[in-house]
Amino acid sequence: MNDHTLLTLARYSLALLWIFTGLTSTFFDYQTGYELLINFGFNEPITRALIYSGAILDIGLGLWILSNKKMKQCYVIQIMVIVSYTILLTIIEPSYWLHPFGPVSKNIPIIMLILILYNLPNDSSTRKAI
Repeated sequence: MNDHTLLTLARYSLALLWIFTGLTSTFFDYQTGYELLINFGFNEPITRALIYSGAILDIGLGLWILSNKKMKQCYVIQIMVIVSYTILLTIIEPSYWLHPFGPVSKNIPIIMLILILYNLPNDSSTRKAI
């Protein structure tokens, strides 16, 4: 596989991750996030607002990646969002760091992938193909 193909696949995989996460948290597994936030002490309106605003943010980031516009800014914002989510989840449920499916620990390699993409050139031939 050439570098261009790998770059394209990396971007598409990140976009899929963000979009799927946004859809999952609202349509397929709303209850998990709801219970986590309610048990932490948020009231129902705040909990719903957090879940839906997070989903919109996640889907928006995925769509931004697919647009391939201002990617350096997109990468920085993705890292900021991941770090924010990681800090919040660490405060709310620190045991998720030891969860066998790694809902928090997976953020480390995802951030590394984003940093790699950030540091790769974004030439016009790449822009046309993505």
